[in-house]
This record gives sequence, structure tokens and C-alpha cells, in this order.
Amino acid sequence: MTHKALPDQDIKAATQAWLKSIVIEYSICPFAKRELERGSIYFSVNHDTQIEQCLLHLMLECDRLDTEPGIETTLLIYADAFVEFDDYLDFIEIAESLLAEQGYEGIYQLASFHPDYCFQGSAPDDAANYTNRSPYPMLHLLREASLEQAVADYPDPENIPLHNIELTRTLGLAKMQALLAACYPVNR
Repeated sequence: MTHKALPDQDIKAATQAWLKSIVIEYSICPFAKRELERGSIYFSVNHDTQIEQCLLHLMLECDRLDTEPGIETTLLIYADAFVEFDDYLDFIEIAESLLAEQGYEGIYQLASFHPDYCFQGSAPDDAANYTNRSPYPMLHLLREASLEQAVADYPDPENIPLHNIELTRTLGLAKMQALLAACYPVNR
């Protein structure tokens, strides 16, 4: 994943294109459409490359959610960090520990997305990995109470992951690759 440095607006645009054309269009997350339509998703682009600064960014976004109830969820987009998926996994582990240490356990939850996301035990070319592949490494910071309510109101929420795996495998690797590639600006 090497690309020219892009302005934040292009990075956000690629992320929004991914959200609309994959996550919402294929109902990967059946709760995303409502929040996008309400304008309650905050897109936060970060260009830091050091883990400590990226963790500080996470804490600043937790503070934002603490003080801005109109924001339901935040996508923290790490435009220049965590190119390697293994480094990203290490970062997630530290980020989850930090949330707990800072008293956010049970308040906020993290979901993870990466251009090279690969589920444990899956082959890198398994189309099912595209349920968590995104244009850039990101953390999805969710309000846990809102997530619990959305899941409670949704029929059969435990089958969402299975549905997504079946869907992406049915669409196939080439289709999923093309969908994700189409999210990026042409000049990257």
C-alpha cells in the first residue's frame, strides 16, 4: 500500500466512498446507513507515524465523543501509519488496553479495518477478508450503549458476520478488489 500523500479531503472521500459503496451498499454493517444519513459519523484523519501519537489521537477522539453527543461513531483514519498489517494488529492490542486503562471499557468499543486485513486462519486472498478491508488503516470508535441498542433492535445480529463472509465469497475476490480499488482517488 504505497501512495502519494493526499490531502485530508481526498482521504476522507476515499473512506466515505468505501463506506457507501461497500459497507452500506452490501450491508456489511446494517447500522451504518442510518448514521451516515444522520451525519453522526466523524471522520478523523491522522498523519502521525509513531504509535504514541496515534494513541494520543485515539484519546482525543474519545474526548470528542465524551463532549459531543451528536457524534455517534468515529472513524480514525491513519493515513501514514501501520502499512504492515502485523504492526497494525500490535497497535490495536495496545489501543484496546489503553481504552481499558483510561476507564473507557464498556463505554467505547473498537472495530478494526485495514487494506490488508486478514482474519486469523484465512488465506490473504480469501474474499471474506474484505469485510474488514478499507482504503486506509483505521479504528472505528463506537459508543457501546448505542451498539448494544442497535444489535438488540436487529433481527438475528449474530448472523451478520456469517452473512458477510458468504456475501463476499459469493461476490468473489476480483469483485471485492475492484470495489475497494474504486474508492481511491484516481491520482494516488
